Order: sequence, then structure tokens, then C-alpha cells
Amino acid sequence: MLPDKPLILAFDTSAAQCAAALLCGDRILAETTEPIAKGQAERLVPLLEEILAKAGARWSDLSALAVCTGPGNFTGVRIAVSAARGLALALNIPAIGVSALEALAFGATAPTIAVLDARRDRIFVQGFAGAVPTNPEQVETAALDQQDWHGHAFAGYMAEQLADRFGGSIHYAGEMVDSATLARCAATRLGTPQPRPAPLYLRPPDAALPKDPPPTILP
Repeated sequence: MLPDKPLILAFDTSAAQCAAALLCGDRILAETTEPIAKGQAERLVPLLEEILAKAGARWSDLSALAVCTGPGNFTGVRIAVSAARGLALALNIPAIGVSALEALAFGATAPTIAVLDARRDRIFVQGFAGAVPTNPEQVETAALDQQDWHGHAFAGYMAEQLADRFGGSIHYAGEMVDSATLARCAATRLGTPQPRPAPLYLRPPDAALPKDPPPTILP
């Protein structure tokens, strides 16, 4: 029998992966990450069902969903956000959107710069200090000397290099978003009004849309 605590199913397809975790209270009951560059739309729901089965849970047991809203792969972000909205509507539970940058900085106690690889000599960054984060933005790596990041902690892509460059510290050195952290971040918002998850795009897609377009995001 599952503990009588909120059960949150978190998932992410913003990079070349399908990742999911099931959080009950403060404990991760099941978690998995599958590298996958194509076919995320077909794989996501079966993977979520496998996570639930591994923990002995059902869809009807869930208290909320958590979904990574990007930035990341244009189509992958849309797949996850569309799935979260549809499942939340069908299950009559909230879907809580968490950006990849928020997840990277989660739990930081010092002013922290979260960083993702944006390709083409650019990075996605967002500062977190206190209750109000800075706006996420795209920065060219050639312009790093213009940033006032001295003494900050760094999380994500290039964390070690940036900490050394700006005389800061490392909060988290991994480059991938942890689905368990997505769930824990969402848990801090459970019970408060949340906007519907929406993709976080910081630049247009790198290529033309495929012939089979991604799922439509309803307003």
C-alpha cells in the first residue's frame, strides 16, 4: 500500500531522452532515464505506465504531474508539455511546469547561475538569488566577460569552468536535468495556484518543422 502522502509523477523530454520519476512525500519510489533521439511521443506514456507499475501505483493515485518546460529541444519540449496538459485534464489533477534552469538551481542557498548548452557557441542562463529569479536568456560564450557573475555558484553546463573563471563555487555540475529534482521542485508548489505548463523557448527552432508536426498546444 502506498503511503498517504502526495504522489507526483515528473517527466522530461526536453533533451535526447525520456526521463521520469515518481515522488511520494520526500521519497523517490521509481525513476528511469532512457536515451532516445526520436520516438519520444510514442515512448513517453508507456514509460510513465512502467514507472507507476514499478511502484505499485495507478494513474488515479496521482496528486499532481510535473513537467520540464525547457529550454531544450523544440519538439521534445512540446511533446512533454502537451502530454502533461492532456493527462492533467483527464485525471483532474494539476500539472506543474518546471523549467530546466529552475531544476538545475533547485536547493541552492547561494546566488546561483543555472546554465544549459544552447549550441552554436551560446548558452541559456538564469540567475537565482532570493525569491525573484532573473529572466532566462541566451548568451554568447564570446561575451562571457561582460557578465557580472563574480562570486556566484554555478549549476549545469560548464559549471566547473565558469566557477573557475568567475571565482565562484559549484552547486551542481551535471548537464542533464534530473527528473527526481523536477518532482521535488514541483512538490514545493503543490497546493498553490499554478499556470498551465507552457514551453519555454529562448530562440526559434534550429531547423524547419518536420512534415509530421508536433502536438498542438492549446491556449
